[in-house]
Amino acid sequence: MRSRPSSSGCCPPSRTPTLPEAVFELPDAASTTRLGAAVASRLEPGEAVLLYGPLGMGKSTLARGLIRALTGPDEDVPSPTFTLVQFYESEPPVAHFDLYRLTRPEEAAEIGLDEALDDGCAVVEWPERLGEDAAAWLGPDRLTIVLAEAGAGRRATVSGAGAWESKVKDLHVI
Repeated sequence: MRSRPSSSGCCPPSRTPTLPEAVFELPDAASTTRLGAAVASRLEPGEAVLLYGPLGMGKSTLARGLIRALTGPDEDVPSPTFTLVQFYESEPPVAHFDLYRLTRPEEAAEIGLDEALDDGCAVVEWPERLGEDAAAWLGPDRLTIVLAEAGAGRRATVSGAGAWESKVKDLHVI
């Protein structure tokens, strides 16, 4: 089990350290899904994927693409907005967290965030709800994806920490 941080501020992506970065233009939902699949192909147990962006930017679409790449194209992948977490049997096992409704970072432990990374990986929407030091909850191996509007589509700015520092350059969306 990972140690739990005691801070409770906000950690916007602009305040994270500079890490190796890639930028992807995502003109439609299909390209967002393909980015999720590209991430899935490199995901290993103990790693977390953090999805930042305002409502409606495609966080759930990206997560769905990642999860279906691991489980199969017909997997039902509902947004965990109300359940807070969905677990999927795959290789590696994956847990999809939506932290939007959390009121305190400590609630992440109550829904199993720390345990999810013990044997599998985690996709986390709204990781800023974990406070100023999301790394304390998620460990060293993290991929951060910031989704923003770009004309009629989206732009994904991707950066990696730990094992993901070297994997970011290998991500491609066809």
